[in-house]
This record gives sequence, C-alpha cells and structure tokens, in this order.
Amino acid sequence: MKYYEVEFTISPFSSDAADVLAALAGEAGFETFEETATGLTGYVQQSQFSEALLRQSLEDFTFEGIQITYTIREAEDRDWNEQWEQEGFEPIVVGNRLVIHDGRHLPDTSDVSPTLSIEIDAHLAFGTGTHETTRMICSVLLEHMEAARVLDCGTGTGILSICALKLGAASAVGYDIDEWSVDNAHHNAVINRVDDRFTSLLGDASILDKVEGHFDLVLANINRNILLADMPAFREKMAPGARLILSGFYTADIPLLTERAASLGLHLTQQKEDHDWACLVFSD
Repeated sequence: MKYYEVEFTISPFSSDAADVLAALAGEAGFETFEETATGLTGYVQQSQFSEALLRQSLEDFTFEGIQITYTIREAEDRDWNEQWEQEGFEPIVVGNRLVIHDGRHLPDTSDVSPTLSIEIDAHLAFGTGTHETTRMICSVLLEHMEAARVLDCGTGTGILSICALKLGAASAVGYDIDEWSVDNAHHNAVINRVDDRFTSLLGDASILDKVEGHFDLVLANINRNILLADMPAFREKMAPGARLILSGFYTADIPLLTERAASLGLHLTQQKEDHDWACLVFSD
C-alpha cells in the first residue's frame, strides 16, 4: 500500500493551529500525523488522495494571521513496521484496570494494579499507534462489556477485539484494508491466547457482505469520512439491541456523526472526550 507524505508548514506555528489543521486534513482522507517544529507531516493513501479535496478542506482554516503551505511527495516505500519493531511503545493504563503494553516495555504496576493485561507485539502496521481514541473505546468496554459477538471495523493491531474478548465476548471478527494489520491482529490474538475466538479479514466494509450473521457490538476507530460512508454497512450488521461504538474523529465532528446515526435509526447513549478527540456510543 503506497502513501503520500505531505509536509505542512504553519506560519507562525501554534499547537492549536496544528490540531485544527489535522482535523481538516483528516476530512481529506489523511490517516495519521507527526508534529514537526514548523507544522505537521501527514500521511494519506495515494489511492484515496485528492489535492482538490485537501484544498477545499483547508479553506475552512480560520486562524487569522496564520498561513498554511504544503509540499507533497511519495512516502518512502519500506516496511513501516521496522520503526515499531525497534522502538515499541510505552504502556497504556486505562481506568486502572487495563494495561496495554509490548514485550519491550513492561508495565510499572507500583501505582496501579490492573486486572487485565493485553500484550501487543510491536510489529504494528503503518498508521497505527497508541492513541486517545483507543483508550476511550477500551474504557467504554471496561464499563459495560457482556458476552457478545463483536465486529471490529478497521481492526489495526486488534487491540479492541482482544480487549473485548478478554472481557468476556464470545467471539470477534476484525477487518482492515491493510494486509500488515490483518496479519498483525491475528498474531496479537495468538500471543493473548484469544485466537480461537478471533477472525481477521482483509478488506473494507464491503467485505461485510460475506460475513454471516449479526453482531451485538460493533466497534470502529476510523477517520470521520470513512465512518460517515460505512455507517449504513455497520447498521446492517447490528443485531436487535446492539451497540455501535465509534471513535477516530474530533469533537467538532460529533454533530455530523450523530445526525448520520439518527438517520439510520440509532440514538446516542454515551459520549466521551479526550483532548480534541471523541468517542460516541449508539444503540437502536
């Protein structure tokens, strides 16, 4: 899968302007960002990129006296997992009950005593990482998770499926458009000993046409545009009384997503926010 690397320069730079820029570029399909000294570096799949859409999104940038410029180049065609293999990530503690860690960075439990541990091998797919959105969805699962059949849309490393399975879900199906993610999610299910209840599929939401049955819980930690486009497919796979948990978008996007959900007969039952990121829970 090939990506464009877009170097955004914010002049003069501010963190608030960078947050707004990331939200606007996310509307144009950008999946992940790295903050630089002068702005952001954003990554977008070449097959999904439209410079016209990016320019249109940037027209909504309203910070007075700040100028945004950018340059586009092909991202280096290499195994993006290599950096994660070498560096890994620091442990994440959620709700003092759950710790997510890799094999290199074992959790320090001197301050908390988590009852649930998830180990994620650091062979992460490009564009995946530890994030506020992951923590929020995990926290929702910790609050009320019952035996259920789970659908994990854009599974990435499989963290959310693994969390649900360790909390008692009967089974989980995850899919992702990235082949590395599909393999990595299965690998992580194996090392967490839940692979007998987890299925990892390669594809986008259209693959759901080939998945039999309905789900009691649907999880999606994806960018706003994909959520808006794929929500009808999620709705079709929801069993009566099922819940839909969405994250991967900014608080400013909440009205758009709640409106879309309402058009599908879903109503908002819970909302979480972490910095500028949001998590929404819907049911029918």
